[in-house]
Amino acid sequence: MADHLEASVTLPSDPASVSAARAFVIGTLGEWGLPSDTEAANTVRLIVSELATNAVQHTFGQSPTFTVAVRLERDEQLRIGVTDSHPRFPKRLPAAVQQDNGRGMVIIRWLTAECGGRLRVRPTREGGKTVLIELPWTVPAHPVTAAGQQEP
Repeated sequence: MADHLEASVTLPSDPASVSAARAFVIGTLGEWGLPSDTEAANTVRLIVSELATNAVQHTFGQSPTFTVAVRLERDEQLRIGVTDSHPRFPKRLPAAVQQDNGRGMVIIRWLTAECGGRLRVRPTREGGKTVLIELPWTVPAHPVTAAGQQEP
């Protein structure tokens, strides 16, 4: 395998893009050898859903798009980053019982830690930010060819 595999997609900051972000990541990871019906895939699906939802909801229309990037390093570490152009970093909000939102970053942090990973937020050169999740990769990556067969 190469030192790394990577893929990215830029989507409009629209609620419909959340499901597109999930589908992109799960499809990409499926091509890299992670079956979509595993617990690891379900965890990644939820993390991506929360990250994309935050990128859409909390940029207040100031980021017309967001980018989802996936990178697999040496068959050992999976990185998922969601970048938007809004300068405000995510904040942990007090999540009152009656509140319907404010728990996204708590969920992301908990799931990431539960998997033995870590979460970081980095500013971009353009003034936005990337929320980056790093998780240990638990399956050998076997990229799928165009014919649908795994490469050895």
